[in-house]
Amino acid sequence: MKSTLESLSPTRVRIVVELPPEDLQPALDNAFRKIASQVNVPGFRRGKVPARIIEQRFGRSVVLQEALEEAVPAAYEKAIAEHQVAALGQPNIVIDQDLAELGDDDSIEFAAEVDIRPELELPDFSELAIEVADNEVTDESIDEQLDELRGRFATVTPVEREVADGDLVVVDVVGELDGEELDEYTSAGMTFEVGTGKMIAGFDDAIVGAAEGDTVEFTHTPEEGDHAGREISLKVAVKGVRERELPEADDDFAQLASEFDTIAELRDDLRTRLARVKLVEQGIEARDKINEYLLENTEIPVPEGVLEQMVEQHFSDGHGDDAHREEFVEQTREGLRSQFLLDTLADQLEVEVAQDDVTQWIVQQAPRYQMTPDQFVQALVQADQLSNALGDVRRAKALSVVLEKAVITDASGRPVDLTALDEEVDEDADATVVADVDDEVEDAVAEAEEVVDEVEEAVAEAEVVAEAEVVAEAEDIVEDAEAEAGKND
Repeated sequence: MKSTLESLSPTRVRIVVELPPEDLQPALDNAFRKIASQVNVPGFRRGKVPARIIEQRFGRSVVLQEALEEAVPAAYEKAIAEHQVAALGQPNIVIDQDLAELGDDDSIEFAAEVDIRPELELPDFSELAIEVADNEVTDESIDEQLDELRGRFATVTPVEREVADGDLVVVDVVGELDGEELDEYTSAGMTFEVGTGKMIAGFDDAIVGAAEGDTVEFTHTPEEGDHAGREISLKVAVKGVRERELPEADDDFAQLASEFDTIAELRDDLRTRLARVKLVEQGIEARDKINEYLLENTEIPVPEGVLEQMVEQHFSDGHGDDAHREEFVEQTREGLRSQFLLDTLADQLEVEVAQDDVTQWIVQQAPRYQMTPDQFVQALVQADQLSNALGDVRRAKALSVVLEKAVITDASGRPVDLTALDEEVDEDADATVVADVDDEVEDAVAEAEEVVDEVEEAVAEAEVVAEAEVVAEAEDIVEDAEAEAGKND
């Protein structure tokens, strides 16, 4: 098999492949067998029709077309592997030759155009310097954390007064749009804390100052969703007001709410935990700034065909307006740019994904989907998303390598050591959970290997069957020839 590669653009190539007769012959043999098993020819048993009879009755072009359905995809995959092309999406394959005019000794040529991942020239990041926010834990932030903890042990008492920030209120809510009630904005007996900002915009302001038995009204215009940009009328009936009384922040509370004996020890622990949270935030900020630097300093063309296909697939159900479509197109374009960048970075750094990397990623991601790690693994396998997950892990690891090489300082000029995060993750990891996930990952790999073994066994069995069919076909031909000779005699 011969193939040539032509670059049509930074994101698209044309591959021309020539299949000589000897390379096409196995697919032709399979085509003859397949056709023989599907047709009835007088004088021959189904599946035992000789190749020459099939070609005479149905034409060589029919057999060639059947053979090419097997041979072309295999040849295409081999060609892109030889030329080391990172193909995206399905190729557009064209065969210009007239199959009916091709002889036994003629080669078949086809051309395949396909979008590819562009080759990128990355900027120098060997001495990259990044500045992040200061890691300051103030007494006020500790007080906030302590108050939140105290709130878990608060006593709640019904009161007959107007609603104030910090109160728990019970309300019935009815939302309407153009006189029609909206289920998603309607609820009965809902309890929430006023002033937390967890309700829709305008809710807290509307309820403050009301009392039990009052009904307040306000409007809300959502910025996204099915009712984006439309004014929704809400009626809120106050059914009850309850005051929260926090316990004193003293040694007794520390003993009640934690493993510490004094409030001073509890505050010290909160300071340590907040410092770790701040360090995580610094790490996220540094990672995002590095990714932003690489994106801004790298020319990354996006294949429009791939982008259009992704957009059309997303909007195939007809939802969304022009503004939403424009926003999705831009988000998808940036997502592809980032993916191309990180894949190129991973290739350049020769990043390899180990089982420990996959395990750690699964343990971190599972809670986002409200799953246990082993459930998350099974969900990935069942959805055939394990390979995509490995790609995400590899990209994140590549960015982490750059992060390790970068010089990171805070806004005050102090160096930031992010290696402490890895140490804390190792210390906090649940050995049992990690072991379970390792087992799940191993099982997933083992399952894939079993599938490969089954395929190999099936191929071997098919080869034996095919050989037996060839022998049987030869015997039939001999029998037919002998019978014909007997008639002539």
